[in-house]
Amino acid sequence: MVESLPSKQAVAGSNPVSRSNPFNPYPAFAHFIWSDAMKRVGFLLKVRQDMLDEYKTHHRNVWPEMLDALRRNGWRNYSLFARDDGLLFGYFEAEEDFAAALEGMSGEDANARWQEFMAPYFEIPPGAKPDEMMVELEEVFHTD
Repeated sequence: MVESLPSKQAVAGSNPVSRSNPFNPYPAFAHFIWSDAMKRVGFLLKVRQDMLDEYKTHHRNVWPEMLDALRRNGWRNYSLFARDDGLLFGYFEAEEDFAAALEGMSGEDANARWQEFMAPYFEIPPGAKPDEMMVELEEVFHTD
């Protein structure tokens, strides 16, 4: 006996690529695309204006082991945006939340080395790590 799928109305408003949506043609890959449990995260940091060009150059060549660490710890669709004065807006989609994403990265050797390498580029207290100075923003609106 073949089970019938729920009607499109029954899943209206659900994420079209989630594993639970029966109309998703790629359920095995849904976690790579989007999950209903993912949280959108926005944050701010301040790059030293006189070092912004060099900061951008380093982000065109992020270490492969750092990219692997980000993926392993649920940082999806990660983007950084910079204003001319060095104000930096970051966005990513976390598997859990911002705190869990940061906690996961705290155990990664590549992240420890990257944070130490990038620290001089930021307007942060001496000895601080950039990822400890991120100011999380409240999401106030979203549309698909």
